[in-house]
Amino acid sequence: MSVRVLMFGWEFPPHIAGGLGTACYGLTKGLAKHGVDVLFVMPKAGGDEDQSAVRIINASDVEVVNTFSDYEEYWKNVNFMEIGSNLVPYLDPETFEREVNRSVKEGERTGRIVYRNKFEFSGKYGSNLMEEVARYAMVAGTIASSQHFDVIHAHDWLTYTAGIVAKKISGKPLVIHVHATEYDRSGENVNTQVFDIEKRGMEVADRVITVSNLTRNIVINKYGIDPSKVFTVHNAVDFQNRKDISVTRGVKEKIVTFLGRITYQKGPEYFIEAASKVLKRYPDVRFVMAGSGDMFGRSIRRVAQLKMATKFHFTGFLKGDEVQKMFNYSDVYVMPSVSEPFGISPLEAMRSGVPTIISKQSGVAEVLKHSIKVDYWDVDALADAIYALLSYPALAKVTGRDGYDEVDKLKWENAALKIIDVYNDAIASAKCNQ
Repeated sequence: MSVRVLMFGWEFPPHIAGGLGTACYGLTKGLAKHGVDVLFVMPKAGGDEDQSAVRIINASDVEVVNTFSDYEEYWKNVNFMEIGSNLVPYLDPETFEREVNRSVKEGERTGRIVYRNKFEFSGKYGSNLMEEVARYAMVAGTIASSQHFDVIHAHDWLTYTAGIVAKKISGKPLVIHVHATEYDRSGENVNTQVFDIEKRGMEVADRVITVSNLTRNIVINKYGIDPSKVFTVHNAVDFQNRKDISVTRGVKEKIVTFLGRITYQKGPEYFIEAASKVLKRYPDVRFVMAGSGDMFGRSIRRVAQLKMATKFHFTGFLKGDEVQKMFNYSDVYVMPSVSEPFGISPLEAMRSGVPTIISKQSGVAEVLKHSIKVDYWDVDALADAIYALLSYPALAKVTGRDGYDEVDKLKWENAALKIIDVYNDAIASAKCNQ
């Protein structure tokens, strides 16, 4: 029997800010190969998304026609809160306003409200994110009441509330996909409101998918979720859309690259300290930090303090083909993440034949054998690994070649098979409980 999935995401290529959209795209293509029909809901579609494997539903185009007699009970489910400027969602917005929509607040004071309008979503991670998350959940209710599907699949905390509302309205089982947790984003300084949304989603879900065993352990131990309903499905990498992009290097030195958000989670400071150590031993190299984030300014200041500004480059956020070009320029790729639920970027680097160094504190370390692994905090070990790959061409060649062969086997259609098993398990369990 073919499964029909109502899937909630926040981004989808080509409009992406990081790994979440890339994973959604690869997964939906993998599911399509096994005959799974996916309706993919996103806040704001550009119209240029690849719909060969999915049907995109643009939440901004959906007219919400809902009557809520018991408005307070509804908002308990939606979990809509005023939020401060310290919120760090999946992709690190840097500023938030302490505002909520007046019409929504007014709604709390009336017993019966009829909505009949469209919400214009930005689909970004900006100042009105919590408002958008709540409104997205309202749209989810309308979609769930008008579409036919067997199971609901919600990606990351931004869409968990939408998944909960869709489950309550349709009675269909909910699978939530944990790509990152608030502990990964913020360390121990968790934003309690985001944590509450994550915990509520995990509790209400019939099944929880985590991108690594590392993340599975956090879900079980930090959120108190029953281990029997939490399943690990590792991410993969999509080779099919890879173009052959030739690049001409403007520098003779070797290039070592960090590509990712410049935030606490990604460990940029360890990359900078290691670079300083490597330059003392191997001056014929340049370091590149590609990305943006709340530690961007601090990172620039530290590079200046270490007097290596002529050897260290900041590119800002890269998108699309720029990412692949950066990998093609690179001789070594480094991901020194403090806490990385999975980490798709090393796979993309290895797909370009670049030898990679990753932190042991990453989910992707569970599936990679041909990548050098170090503890994120061990700057000396990181510097030694970079030096070795720069100094010994034979080592770099073997690491790059074996890494390429390894990621070539990590296919989304294989990950999709495991997810289909989770769907079928959730559907069967829901029927037994009816």
